[in-house]
Amino acid sequence: MSPATTQLSTSARVQSIKPSVTVAFGGKAKAMKAAGIDVLSFSLGEPDFDTPEPIKQAAIEALLAGQTKYMPTLGDAKTRQAIADKLAGENGIPGLTADHIAISAGGKHSLYVCCHCLLDPPGPGEDAAEVIIPVPAWVSYAPIAQMAGGKVVELPTGPETDFKISPEQLRAAITPRTRLLMLNSPSNPCGTMYSPDELRALAAVVAEAASTVAPDLVVLSDEIYEKIVYGGIEHFSIGSVPEIADRVVTFNGMSKAYSMTGWRIGYAAVPGEFGKTLIKAMGTLQGQMTTCITSFLYPAIRTALADCNGEVEQMRQAFAARAEVIFQRLNAIEGVVCPKPTGAFYAFPDVSKFFGTTSGGGKPINSALQFSEALLEEAHVAFVPGEDFGGCGEKCVRISFACSEEQINAGMDRLEAFLKSLS
Repeated sequence: MSPATTQLSTSARVQSIKPSVTVAFGGKAKAMKAAGIDVLSFSLGEPDFDTPEPIKQAAIEALLAGQTKYMPTLGDAKTRQAIADKLAGENGIPGLTADHIAISAGGKHSLYVCCHCLLDPPGPGEDAAEVIIPVPAWVSYAPIAQMAGGKVVELPTGPETDFKISPEQLRAAITPRTRLLMLNSPSNPCGTMYSPDELRALAAVVAEAASTVAPDLVVLSDEIYEKIVYGGIEHFSIGSVPEIADRVVTFNGMSKAYSMTGWRIGYAAVPGEFGKTLIKAMGTLQGQMTTCITSFLYPAIRTALADCNGEVEQMRQAFAARAEVIFQRLNAIEGVVCPKPTGAFYAFPDVSKFFGTTSGGGKPINSALQFSEALLEEAHVAFVPGEDFGGCGEKCVRISFACSEEQINAGMDRLEAFLKSLS
């Protein structure tokens, strides 16, 4: 190797990004399984159900019919209109047409493209645009916002409020530099959700701020778990509130509700003239990145939205039963504090009562990361440590119950035995 070669490096921007902790623990669990270790993984947010048969068949038929060429960057008009109709009919978001919809390679991709279309890196002497994120929050929100040039402003929450911010918190956090508010209901990692009245109250704060201190404020509402609800709280789209509808970007996709994680299909929607402008900008950027998603998937999207409500309801009922099982098991463990899951398929218990102990294998436990590492190595149970979710996540672990009730009970048995071994 020449001396000059040793000076080469990757960009500072990429070096500043933390790898996804959920992917890291999921990968470690898979590696241990591959080595023959009986690992029970609760790390990845991926439904354990197969994609419903009609969805698969629609893609197969399109493929066999020769739908294998390039498609428009943001998707064909028929599928974009189907999404617009779904959001208008189910979510009550007004004024949507195909021109207000962008289809991309997953919800994460939609969010990434949107942020880069709304944020600019600060110029010399300028302050960065602020992005308000209630925490704990999904691990990718902050890095995506920061890569686009935003400054993350965390709003802390805790188990005592079911990990939800108040209107007063939001009002106090908004400044003239506030550009984005990111919301996620139902929540990853918290497994809780805002009620319609709570979201209307936050919308009122946004409307007030937009007319006074923050005219450029845009809400990014991640609703990927909208159909996985079971706690008696109705899902509500904040983009349906007329006073702020034209400044709310609603994100969704096919991954969670339809068990289509590997298909990589996400979408974004925003009504009004600004919506058309933003979606067009997203098309320009996406055209220089991935262009369109796989061509024969579009009929599968339409089939899922139109014909698979029954399959979605069956999966929702299964998640509801699993949520009850895991909550009862966690609630019975002294020292564990966990709000009742009401949406998505996660529990997010506070395990800080066990910090300052030593595992049966002699490992010190002073953080959620050390707790999770010892649990995986000694009890062969994979949770996700909560540090990278922000805020009080440093005291918590994320447990994905997108698995069978049998595995949930087996995992809880191992967790209880692990906790009894602590000294």
